[in-house]
Amino acid sequence: MNSRGELVGVNNKRLGVCGWILFSLSFLLVIITFPISIWMCLKIIKEYERAVVFRLGRIQADKAKGPGLILVLPCIDVFVKVDLRTVTCTIPPQEILTRDSVTTQVDGVVYYRIYSAVSAVANVNDVHQATFLLAQTTLRNVLGTQTLSQILAGREEIAHSIQTLLDDATELWGIRVARVEIKDVRIPVQLQRSMAAEAEATREARAKVLAAEGEMNASKSLKSACMVLAESPIALQLRYLQTLSTVATEKNSTIVFPLPMNILEGIGGVSYDNHKKLPNKA
Repeated sequence: MNSRGELVGVNNKRLGVCGWILFSLSFLLVIITFPISIWMCLKIIKEYERAVVFRLGRIQADKAKGPGLILVLPCIDVFVKVDLRTVTCTIPPQEILTRDSVTTQVDGVVYYRIYSAVSAVANVNDVHQATFLLAQTTLRNVLGTQTLSQILAGREEIAHSIQTLLDDATELWGIRVARVEIKDVRIPVQLQRSMAAEAEATREARAKVLAAEGEMNASKSLKSACMVLAESPIALQLRYLQTLSTVATEKNSTIVFPLPMNILEGIGGVSYDNHKKLPNKA
C-alpha cells in the first residue's frame, strides 16, 4: 500500500465495492496457497513483448507491462501478450484497373510494428488481419488513380503515398508503418509486345537521328579539312603517305595505290601531243 492507503496498480474508482471484494478474495487465495500460487501468478515477459493486463475486464494501467516479471492474480486477472517486433505483411497480387483502362496485377510488401500494445489490444479485434486488409484496399485505391506509365516509372513515390495513408489510418490501432514496397507489376502479354514494339521503334528513330547528325558533323569536318589541305599541297602529300602507312600496317595482300589527277592529265596530254605530231612527220 502507498501513503494514501491505496494498493499499487489498483484504481479505487474503477473497482467498486464488488471489485474490491473479489480482489481481496483473490489476494487471500494467493496468501493461503503460498508458495505454490506464486509460480502461477508470476509471468515472464520477453524483451520484445509487452503484456496488457485486464483486471475484472478493465485494463489495469494505461501502459502495458514488461519486459521482465509481472504479477497476475488468479481468477480476476487476464493478460494478453503483444509482440513489438517488425511484422512483414505480403500483399498478394491485386488485379487493378488503371486510370488509362489497363488491367494489371500488382503485389507488394508492408513492414510495420506495434508501438502501443494497449491500443492494439483495446481498439481493434485482430490488429494484424485489419492491417493486412487495409493494405490491400489502400494499394488498389492508390494505383487505380494512376496510369500504367506512372506506376512503372514512379514506384517509390506511390509506395511513399501508400505508407503515409496506412500510417494515418492505423495510428489509432497502435501501428507504425515502417516501409512499403511494390514488388512486381504484371501486365498482359499483348500489351508487353506492343510496348516492346513501341520502344524498338523509338530506339530506331533515335538511332537514325543520331546517324544523320553524325553525317552532318562529319561532312562539316571534311569540308574544313578540304579547305585546309587545299591551301597546302604538301599537307595533302603527307596525308596521302600517312594513309599508305596505315594500309600497309594492316598486312593486306592488295594495296590500292592512288595517283593524283594532275599526273594522269599530264600523261594524257603527252600522249595526245605525240599522236598529233606523228602524221605531220609522215
